[in-house]
Amino acid sequence: MSSRDKRPEDIIEESIKRSFEDLNQSKSRKETDGSYDIPRKKSSGKKTPQRNGQPRRDNQAQRENSSREEKSPRKASRQSGEKEASSKGGSKERRSEDASAKALSRREAREENRPPKRKARKKNSNPSSVSSDRDVSGMRRQEAREDVSDKRRKKKAYSEDKLRDRESEKLDETERVNDMDDFDDFDDRDEDKMSRRGRRKKKDKNKSKKAKKAALIAVGSVAGVLLAVYIGFAMYFNSHFMFFTEINGTDCSMKSVDQVEDEMKKKVGDYTLTLKESGGGTETIVGSDISIQYVPGGKLDEIVKEQNGFLWPKSLWDHPKIETEIGVQYDEAALGASIAALGCMNPEAQTPSVDAHPEFQEGQFVVVPEVVGTQINSEVFNAKVAEAINGFQPTLDLSETGCYALPRFVSDSPEVTAAAAAMNSYLGANITYDFNPNTEVVDSSVISQWVRVDGEMNVTFDEEAVRGYIQTLADKYNTKGVPRPFTTASGNVVTVEGGGFGWRIDQEAEFGALLANIQNAETVTREPNYSSRGISHGGTDVGSTYAEVDLTNQRMYFIKDGQVVLQSDCVTGNPNKGHATPQGYYSLAWKQKNRTLRGEKQPDGTYEYETPVAFWMPFNGGIGFHDATWQSSFGGRRYQTHGSHGCVNLPYSIAQQLYDLMYDGVPVICHY
Repeated sequence: MSSRDKRPEDIIEESIKRSFEDLNQSKSRKETDGSYDIPRKKSSGKKTPQRNGQPRRDNQAQRENSSREEKSPRKASRQSGEKEASSKGGSKERRSEDASAKALSRREAREENRPPKRKARKKNSNPSSVSSDRDVSGMRRQEAREDVSDKRRKKKAYSEDKLRDRESEKLDETERVNDMDDFDDFDDRDEDKMSRRGRRKKKDKNKSKKAKKAALIAVGSVAGVLLAVYIGFAMYFNSHFMFFTEINGTDCSMKSVDQVEDEMKKKVGDYTLTLKESGGGTETIVGSDISIQYVPGGKLDEIVKEQNGFLWPKSLWDHPKIETEIGVQYDEAALGASIAALGCMNPEAQTPSVDAHPEFQEGQFVVVPEVVGTQINSEVFNAKVAEAINGFQPTLDLSETGCYALPRFVSDSPEVTAAAAAMNSYLGANITYDFNPNTEVVDSSVISQWVRVDGEMNVTFDEEAVRGYIQTLADKYNTKGVPRPFTTASGNVVTVEGGGFGWRIDQEAEFGALLANIQNAETVTREPNYSSRGISHGGTDVGSTYAEVDLTNQRMYFIKDGQVVLQSDCVTGNPNKGHATPQGYYSLAWKQKNRTLRGEKQPDGTYEYETPVAFWMPFNGGIGFHDATWQSSFGGRRYQTHGSHGCVNLPYSIAQQLYDLMYDGVPVICHY
């Protein structure tokens, strides 16, 4: 432990221990050489301050240690005042006892160093010789003188020893006093500091106590005043309405029941109920028309009693607004008549409410907000009017009180939002029909017309609407069996109807295909499903290559790429025998060389006719082109007398050329 970490009590104990060690060393030297040395502390080489002519022991080291300890932080807090006092007192008593012990030890040492007393000589009892007596007397005188000298010497030595002892005691006392002064100086400085700190703390504590006391007195005074105010208002509101209290729109703040009833009585004579209607219109029910009267009752007393007077501060920010029935009476029949006379009750002036619902806008279904109409819910309206009059209310807002027939579904109704999502799920498909050169597109704008939602927000897909759409396509693009204009080889435009050639959409097959496209949200460009096909769309469906039979002029033409490449007279069916060749659009089914044409089979197993031909080209069942070598002429009116069973008879060479030009599916148009 360094000197900086030592306490003053530790330093005192170490000093006392060193004194005892020096005393023991001194005793040891005395026993060995008979000398007695007063223990001295080693000089530091510096000049020692004087006190009463005696050198003062240098305590500079201890003072430096004490100074360091004052500056260094304490390892432990100083003990209480009582322990400090006890410790100081005990240290002083120990130092006093040590000093007494030192003095006693020195006296004992001096007694041991004194020479032993000489024994008195016995007188000579021999009277024989006078000279010897004289000698004896002289010797005695001499001895007496020596004794006197010896006594003086001893006395002087004793005085010197005594003086030395006193000086030694004074020196020891001086050293002890110096030590005590040094420690007393340290204690005095420490005590002085502690005293100043104590006085300062005590002064601060007294000031703090006074301030606290003054604050407590002020707080107590304010609290007392506030408590008195609080209790006063609490008692007051046991019989009065609290701050900012409104009853049915009437200000009752800090008023008694009697005061409020008096005010009610004054107002009842002029009472009018104003009806606020949708659109900003207003109508009134006048109190005098229904014979309204105020009847005092206990309702206001009940409201006051239900108040908790001790909660009155709450009314300062939470303004009580009370709606209740008060004591009024009126003629109910007169009220019914007044209600019936209101304009808002006229059915012709009322419009029904509209539910919120999904609606297609800009490529998707969105929720259209509900619309509250002006149709009155009579049951609710009558109840609300009676409630307003009983509550002595000045106004009744029909919209806010739900007097109108409200929509079942509003914008945020789960049913509505779910329906919109379901309907949008059908809109992902995009189908483009190719009717070269025209197109038809089925996208969200078309599909949205096929998605339905009912009043319960149930979503359905209208398949019949899909079928209807396909029918519109057929009506627009089907040509098979449909009369249509045809420009003849001679340049005339005739209307040709009938026949089995042309465009026809297979509606049932197309319905299934279109549903699949929509359900799978496909984007596709395709032709519709056809049960019969033409060559082209547009003005004519026969294209630019076809065979033409002019039944009126008995002429046959073959047009290739818009140019007539073959033409000839012909003989068609005999109309007089019921075998006229039918007009219409047809197409070559197939062709065959060297075939025998047979008529209907007869009961006897034979055929109506059997005719071998070299070139056979059917286009309408059993009716077709073939060579007719048995005809002596072609064209003119021969068909009326020598006409065929319906086929188109051609000269052999023409039939041969036509056979080479014809192919399966080539259109054949027969017209008059």
